[in-house]
Amino acid sequence: MQYKWVALSNTTLGVLMATINGTITIISLPAIFRGIGINPLAPTSFQYLLWILLGYNVVTASLLLSFGRLSDIYGRVRLYNLGFVIFTVGSILLSMTFGTGDVAALQLVLFRIIQGIGGAFLMANSAAILTDVFPLNERGRALGINQVAALAGSLIGLILGGILSVIDWRYVFLVNVPVGVFGTLWSYLKLKETSQRVGEGIDLVGNVVYALGLTLVLIGVTYALMPYGNSETGWGNPSVLASLISGLALLASFPYIETKVRYPMFRMELFKIRLFTAANFAGFLRSVGYGGLMIMIVIFLQGIWLPLHGYSFSSTPFWAGIYTIPLMLGFVSAGPVSGWLSDKFGSRGLATAGMLIVGAGFLALSTLPYDFSYPVFGSIIFMIGVGNGMFASPNTSSIMSSVPAKHRGAASGMRSTLQNTGQTVSIAIFFTIVILSLSSSLGPSISNALVQAGAPQLASYVSRVPVTGALFAAFLGYDPVKTILTSLPPSVVSQIPSSVIQLIEQRTWFPQAIAPSFMSAMREAFYFGALLSFIAAVTSAMRGKTKILEEVVQYDAEKKRN
Repeated sequence: MQYKWVALSNTTLGVLMATINGTITIISLPAIFRGIGINPLAPTSFQYLLWILLGYNVVTASLLLSFGRLSDIYGRVRLYNLGFVIFTVGSILLSMTFGTGDVAALQLVLFRIIQGIGGAFLMANSAAILTDVFPLNERGRALGINQVAALAGSLIGLILGGILSVIDWRYVFLVNVPVGVFGTLWSYLKLKETSQRVGEGIDLVGNVVYALGLTLVLIGVTYALMPYGNSETGWGNPSVLASLISGLALLASFPYIETKVRYPMFRMELFKIRLFTAANFAGFLRSVGYGGLMIMIVIFLQGIWLPLHGYSFSSTPFWAGIYTIPLMLGFVSAGPVSGWLSDKFGSRGLATAGMLIVGAGFLALSTLPYDFSYPVFGSIIFMIGVGNGMFASPNTSSIMSSVPAKHRGAASGMRSTLQNTGQTVSIAIFFTIVILSLSSSLGPSISNALVQAGAPQLASYVSRVPVTGALFAAFLGYDPVKTILTSLPPSVVSQIPSSVIQLIEQRTWFPQAIAPSFMSAMREAFYFGALLSFIAAVTSAMRGKTKILEEVVQYDAEKKRN
């Protein structure tokens, strides 16, 4: 077997493992939190949801650039192999989480961060390893296969998460271990270093400034989603503002620092390449506009749509995974084809058309009622998946082909950093839009539902449930009305007819009560996703057709020899 196919199969396994981990965690969060006994209405609980979702991305986004640069110096395969080891150790620790409540939740966050470090090593180097070993005319196809594996992993994660979380939530993390052990052994035995080593030192100042600045910004964005005082969000929290301002100040100083240090980690000269710049920013905009879609859809399906259609909360993770399959199938069907076509016709047209399709898909989602017809919903998310598949492979291929070979590690790290940062910011923005929208509509929606049920005296009590608590409770299949009823004075409860209490304690009553306001909030998030997708399409169209001269010369020479 030619070495390039060995490299492709191994890096594909790494991508598969990382993406299985991503969706299997999202789909299994209700079972995980129920397993460790988290009360969604407790003031500190929502932060655990955020950190288990975002902690992994915060770490990877902060470290990808540094790791990409280190791989240029010390070898891509060496650091890639180390990533397999660390990721596997993190998975083992997650499956061994002990205790309950806050203690267990903090352990989960810490072990997810360890996983994120391993994931950063894997993501920073996989595309660069493939670019090193595949010639120009096969690169798009190879990266397309890699992208398909990523979406196949996402699809497998959705289904596995639904099945394993019903058996035992620890299996959700344990399932990564056999793949990680096999991948670790295979990478150490089979992969060999083919990259051009850069004989330079480490940019210590740049690494610290960039990682600290980005971490502060992402931490600030994350805690901005937590309630502060009388506000449903924390954007006015002095600690959040201090974190954001200091982080942005450090990031603003970073380009200047990189022009002064001897061995910069961030190759500012790469942004002189039009193709590199346009494709990277198109990818960043796509991540910001699209990154929060999956978690929003999963929360809505598990917390509202599936219970309203007769599914028990214990089974909603599995069915949410099944019902989101069209999104993955769309990507898988378009990814390889778009990669192959980009090798022949270039990336600009395919990538631009893909983002236009995604934007149209977001607008189509905004027209749906909360009790939508599934065939219509499935068709729309399939279309969004196709658009993403058309964009991802050509865009990655054009970025990696646009830079000199000696800078591919840095370029891969820069691309992955922008992508992961965009995804983290996207989740935070989607949550912010939904929370702010719900803050004005959720209370009246629940109050109206109580009046219609015949229990207007409960309206003032139930409407006090924080938006984040209601959102988290719906996601976990937790009914806050029952908790509130048990905490009320007997004199208040005695005024409510037993038939009314039976009605509002039904599994479907709370999802039905919050569904109209939640769907209205989702529409605002969909409008945001559409706007960013269309801007990404414009940016993508500006990439031009420039290729690095040394690559074109090498390709022409290979054609003449063959």
